[in-house]
Amino acid sequence: MKMQTMALFGMVATAIGGVAYVFIYPLLSGERKVEQRRASVARAEPVARVTRTQQRSRREQVEETLKEIDVKAKKPKSLPLAMKIAQAGLSWSKNQFLMISAGLALVSFLAVFVMAGSILPALGVAFAAAFGAPRWLLAFLKKRRQKQFLNHFPDGVDVIVRGIKSGLPLLDSLKIIALDAQEPIKSEFKSIVETQTIGMPIGEACTKLYDRMPLPEANFFGIVISIQQKAGGNLSEALGNLSRVLRDRKKMKAKIQAMSMEAKASA
Repeated sequence: MKMQTMALFGMVATAIGGVAYVFIYPLLSGERKVEQRRASVARAEPVARVTRTQQRSRREQVEETLKEIDVKAKKPKSLPLAMKIAQAGLSWSKNQFLMISAGLALVSFLAVFVMAGSILPALGVAFAAAFGAPRWLLAFLKKRRQKQFLNHFPDGVDVIVRGIKSGLPLLDSLKIIALDAQEPIKSEFKSIVETQTIGMPIGEACTKLYDRMPLPEANFFGIVISIQQKAGGNLSEALGNLSRVLRDRKKMKAKIQAMSMEAKASA
């Protein structure tokens, strides 16, 4: 009887030890922590898949935006007279420009006819005054305005970068340039702000800058803003890189001009 009692007691002790092993050993050996870590990693996998999906979507948006800009740039453009006047920085209307051209033609015709006494030379000079001189003036003013734009444009981009880093929205940074910058930067960014105010997206409003100022630098700026608005990203870093590129291009142009002037002087 005593031996049976001891055997029963041994079996109970063995059962208690097995239960204790099952529930206590994983806590002591760290297996429970390993299992919890595996479960957390397994739960994090769908998040990683979402992140990769978002990255793929952003890449597709960037490629689509670049294709749209490339197609738009390849389209042949015949600029209307009003756009040419705006690119020259003049506030004339189309009718005013035509009236000024007609006035120049009339004055030139009368002056040459009175001095030469012949109608053919007078007609030739009047034709040149009506169609040649005004358009030459537009081209000259446009080139001078673009040069001034390139001189101040990197400073304007730096203002936007500093504003974004300090926490200002992009539109408020553009308004600062529209109020405090020098011409023609001031008027161009004022046009961007006014265009965005009437309902056009800010990315599209920035790409319109290239229409008024047909320069690669203005096109770069519009592309950066448009891509950031559609696909997201660090705008201050992108514009900071753009500012460095603009300054490097400016230095390279100045270096090329100095070398060409040196060659002409030596010749």
